Amino acid sequence: MSLLPIILVCAAVLGIAYVTYGKLLSRLLRLDPERETPAVTMRDGLDFEPIEPKFLMSQHFSAIAAAGPIVGPIAAGLAFGWVPALIWIMVGSIFIGGVHDMTALTASVRHKAGSIAEVVHQHMSRRSFLLFLSFVWIALVYIIVAFTDVTTSAFIGLQTLDDGTQVTGGGIATSSLLYLVLPIVMGLLLRYTKLSLNVATWIFIPLVGATIYLGPIIPFDLAKVLGVGEARAQDVWDVALLIYCLVAAMVPVWLLLQPRGHLGGYFLYIALGGGIVGLLLGDNTIQYPAFTGWMSAKGETLFPFLFITIACGACSGFHSLIASGTTSKQLRRETDARVIGYGAMLLEAMVAIISLSCVMIWVQGSPKLSGSPNLIYANGLGKFLGVFRIPEQYAVSFALMAFTTFVYDTLDVCTRLGRYIIQELTGWHDAKGRWIGTILTAGVPLYFLLQAPQLDAKGMPIPMYRVFWALFGASNQLLAALTLLGVTVWLWQTRRAKWVWLVTGLPCVWMYAMSGWALWLMTWPKFVDPANGKFVVPKDPVPWIGCVLMALAALMLVEAYLALRGKSTPPARGRLEPSLSAAGS
Repeated sequence: MSLLPIILVCAAVLGIAYVTYGKLLSRLLRLDPERETPAVTMRDGLDFEPIEPKFLMSQHFSAIAAAGPIVGPIAAGLAFGWVPALIWIMVGSIFIGGVHDMTALTASVRHKAGSIAEVVHQHMSRRSFLLFLSFVWIALVYIIVAFTDVTTSAFIGLQTLDDGTQVTGGGIATSSLLYLVLPIVMGLLLRYTKLSLNVATWIFIPLVGATIYLGPIIPFDLAKVLGVGEARAQDVWDVALLIYCLVAAMVPVWLLLQPRGHLGGYFLYIALGGGIVGLLLGDNTIQYPAFTGWMSAKGETLFPFLFITIACGACSGFHSLIASGTTSKQLRRETDARVIGYGAMLLEAMVAIISLSCVMIWVQGSPKLSGSPNLIYANGLGKFLGVFRIPEQYAVSFALMAFTTFVYDTLDVCTRLGRYIIQELTGWHDAKGRWIGTILTAGVPLYFLLQAPQLDAKGMPIPMYRVFWALFGASNQLLAALTLLGVTVWLWQTRRAKWVWLVTGLPCVWMYAMSGWALWLMTWPKFVDPANGKFVVPKDPVPWIGCVLMALAALMLVEAYLALRGKSTPPARGRLEPSLSAAGS
């Protein structure tokens, strides 16, 4: 069966959803192009700055499109087959993920560009505000652990391609390091010269291509430089990447975050566009099974694990942090929330579909499917780009750089957001708070990454991203449920319209059910000795964190119930805590 009809149908359905359901959401939320946004009324040139949707779209898309729409669909496709994965990507992105992102962005704009935690604070209680912040910080830690490990795995070793050439981890490392220099130079030029953003884009996008070309020529093989094995070299890369996150979370946003997000957004458009064109022009046949069974090889059942394995490609709680953290402070008009919030989520669904296609084109058991998800994605995208007569070595390098670009944007944004949360919880908004908050947010993931690896049934070490991915997915999807819960309370208190329960309430219930169920299945067995069924105290921190997440989520449900019944005492309308995205800037 050809892959082309499926891609065309999916793209058409997503386009129709944007025009129809996106328009309906705009009408239900009463988006008004004449109502001034916080970016206009609170403009300060630092955090609040209205910008054109095409520029905001690239920044927002680059931030939300992390490793999730690549790793999740690939892992789920391998585990259960491509049909259930594709159905969830389509249904989830249109009716849950897109709604989640658009309502979170709108809620933030209507609350002086405050975070979702502040929306919860204003409409529920101070207690729910603190519970939400605690949950978010724990979720951010797991995002950083999972994404750091899967990224640094690309910086070591090598793989031999079908044409006999090799793509080395050292080459990808060189390209990545060079790429990180470009936005710093771009940021300095934009701030201290008369260079326009349009001209800078035309200059620096080709330079990104140059970094990909130079990487294989001057590879930086850390294992050889240090004279250590690949496992130890990856540990060093983990430390280096988290140090980068620490620094990136402390420097002004104009120096790194904004220009890198802008460059990354356009680079990712190129990767997505190249993959789609390659699919359209190439001869790609579906070879992987449509459905492999209700249980994966690892013993995970389709319900609920499919819905937490595919996170960002269908719905992601992390998106609400971006939408209400930085994007809402730059939204020029309320009606732009449709293209930025809903449109970007549907665009990310296409990224997830392209990623899933990288599984669909190979036969089950193919060596192309035996590596980590970033390598599977690179092999698939490299095959699609073959229609452009690009040498396979550079096509695969391009795909790996695209993957790394996704993750860089997420890692330092997560670290920055984690710092804001620590400052909010402690009240330390001075230099001490900035340092302590950032060190804690980067240091706790480092602790997990440097632990001795767990072993599988064959005695082989399990990559850290696989240990944490399910927990990341469950906590991320539970964060989406909490966001939808807060948005539902806000909409019901302000509208009293029955559509609220269908549009945001039902998705909230679904996300709560799937993520809570998955957390329970991942957590409870760790407290039971499989030999005799007796209670044991696990040494693994993962189940303990799972218990904390479930407790916080349950308490948030109680707070929402009290708020809806009018038994809680939310702060006076209009009073907000200092913005998370402005704290300590």
